[in-house]
Amino acid sequence: MLTTAACTSTVAGTASPASGASPTASADVFAGLNACRVLEQLTAGEGFGPGENISRRNECDVSKSRFGSYGLALDPVQGLREYRETNDAVTDVSVNGRNALQADIPTGGCAIAIEVGEHARALVQVALVTSPRDPQACVDAQALAEKLEPLLPKVP
Repeated sequence: MLTTAACTSTVAGTASPASGASPTASADVFAGLNACRVLEQLTAGEGFGPGENISRRNECDVSKSRFGSYGLALDPVQGLREYRETNDAVTDVSVNGRNALQADIPTGGCAIAIEVGEHARALVQVALVTSPRDPQACVDAQALAEKLEPLLPKVP
């Protein structure tokens, strides 16, 4: 009897479609990616505490005493269009060649939404204790987004 087996190679933290699954509008492009695990990986060795899931969604924060906090939300439903519609004064930016939008967080800090598909985005947020309007927050948000981008599913 002859049998065949197929092998796949994956990279830790990289999303890949389930075997036999066909992509649909309702498919979660972030299936297999946990926001807390990803954020902890990105901030390892930088003095941040463990990730704290901040909602029932795939959303996480890490904080560092006397510094501030970083956040990550993996949204499989809303894309950049929805982000633009719900935020004032967004700026078009690029993250490692990927379309993204930057906006101030109303309570202080900076957020960058990275395109992962027409109806999906990854959102990084940085809030610093120095000042609610510290421009360094957007510099840090861009740096965090650039570290995150290679771990995200590729835009179809």
